Amino acid sequence: MHNTNAGRTAANYSFEDDFFNMSISLNCPSSNFTGSSTLLPIAYYLIFLTGFLGNLFVISVMASKGGRGGRLVDTFIVNLALADFIFVLTLPLWAISASRNGSWDFGPAGNLLCKLSSYIIAVNRFSNIFFLTCMSVDRYLAVVKLMDSKYMRSSRCIRATCAAVWLSSLVLGIPSLVYRGVDDGQECMEKEDSVVFLGLSLTMVLLTFVFPVVIIGFCYGIIVMHLSNNCVAAVNPRAQARRRHSFKMVLSIIVAFVVSWLPFNIFKTIIIGSQLSSVDLSCETLSWQRNGLLISCCLAFLNSCVNPAIYLFLDHHFRRRALLLLKMCVGKPKSAYGHHSSASLSNLGTSESLGTSGGRIQLQGID
Repeated sequence: MHNTNAGRTAANYSFEDDFFNMSISLNCPSSNFTGSSTLLPIAYYLIFLTGFLGNLFVISVMASKGGRGGRLVDTFIVNLALADFIFVLTLPLWAISASRNGSWDFGPAGNLLCKLSSYIIAVNRFSNIFFLTCMSVDRYLAVVKLMDSKYMRSSRCIRATCAAVWLSSLVLGIPSLVYRGVDDGQECMEKEDSVVFLGLSLTMVLLTFVFPVVIIGFCYGIIVMHLSNNCVAAVNPRAQARRRHSFKMVLSIIVAFVVSWLPFNIFKTIIIGSQLSSVDLSCETLSWQRNGLLISCCLAFLNSCVNPAIYLFLDHHFRRRALLLLKMCVGKPKSAYGHHSSASLSNLGTSESLGTSGGRIQLQGID
């Protein structure tokens, strides 16, 4: 029989398990990549700092608008920013743990902090992706089904959708609250590794990445085709510029989402598949899997601080609101912010006026 120290090792995923609801115990020596106890805390602190400031900035800009001049998509944006803001507050705990090679030594409150932070990360995992998917569906309805989606895109319906996303995320995160805790080796980790639980973890990969990517890809694919077909007649430079801007937004959102999440989901699927198939893997292979998951984990977390940058650089409407808030903060008088410019702004601050056989329809921009 292997002793306790030999049984708990290299692929006992402490921080990653918290986010991915997965724990593995293998008879291999610990083999984190060189400098992980230094580099990982630095990465987590940087993500915490940029995510904290960036999402707080987004929430402040949205709140400064009050009830006037708001866009429907702003409801999704502020909820997404709130989810990311709450999530990044847990990162200092994991940075400290990573600096101690995974040790979760926070005194009597350690077990409670482990459960709560794990629950918050799980809720963020679901709400983040669900809100992104809802935003994609909203863009599809706004651009392709504008005349047939008045009820579905009403403020009441969107608020109800956000409430449903939060409720479902809070419920789906309960397993992390129940099954996670600090073990005898002072690591915050999942205490369930049955075949049923591993199968559930694999199902979560489908639910939180594959299906959303399919839905997002479908929505934006239809949007791109719709804009391409309707922009053929638009020969003036301004229409062409709006078209290029729309395509740039589509590409930015899809690339940011996929680049952030694809590596992590690949490594997680490989690891779960190895466990379910009971394949005998060498310690070198297990070390490669662990380190790959460590690095891809950081990349996935970057998604929580990249959205504010997208809004700032590619959303004209958001930039105008941010500039107005800045002027208010430094005490300058409000500049004339013409109501006509706000009304003409789409959900990206750019209107898509496309010619149709029945006249001209103003389509809202792509988020």
